[in-house]
Amino acid sequence: MKQDAKNPGTLAGDLPQETQVLALTRHWLEHTVIGLNLCPFANSVFRKNQIEYRISVAHHADALLTDLMQALESLTGTPESQTDTTLLIHPWVLTDFSDYNDFLDVADAVLEATGLAGTIQIASFHPHYCFADVEAEDITNFTNRSPFPMLHLLRESSIERGVAAYPDTEEIVQRNLDTLRNLGLDGWRALQATELPCGGTGD
Repeated sequence: MKQDAKNPGTLAGDLPQETQVLALTRHWLEHTVIGLNLCPFANSVFRKNQIEYRISVAHHADALLTDLMQALESLTGTPESQTDTTLLIHPWVLTDFSDYNDFLDVADAVLEATGLAGTIQIASFHPHYCFADVEAEDITNFTNRSPFPMLHLLRESSIERGVAAYPDTEEIVQRNLDTLRNLGLDGWRALQATELPCGGTGD
């Protein structure tokens, strides 16, 4: 298990500690993303321990931007066989989805400015993720709902291999929508509440 969790410690109020953030993220990845087969490419890198989990302690966007640049440098400077992909988890900043959505443009601009566009792609996950023109509680939003806000840094080379293995990506999308519609909101909540680590909740 790879982790770059800086300055661990107690946080005020009900905010989760970093150990809980990591545990809940891994639980979601294993039981939801992989368990429901929402991403057919995830299981292999998860089992091979090729995912880097970086927990940002940023409380404002500027600090998160710095963490993003460091995460990109780390990923591109590490052999693909060691780290295939990075989850930059930021529980204490951009908790509002509209703010997070705005930051995605900043993240893409970083890729352009650093010459990494076409080498790295950033996928988005958020607890309140909502697709355009879709009601907030529509079950289809949950394909991109994670326990905490995060930026998923993917190598384009890895995506290309995945597409080669599963060329019909539209079929994957449709299958995911069908899976979630069949599961329903009650089924989703029950899944998130299953064997949660660290005393967490699935809300």
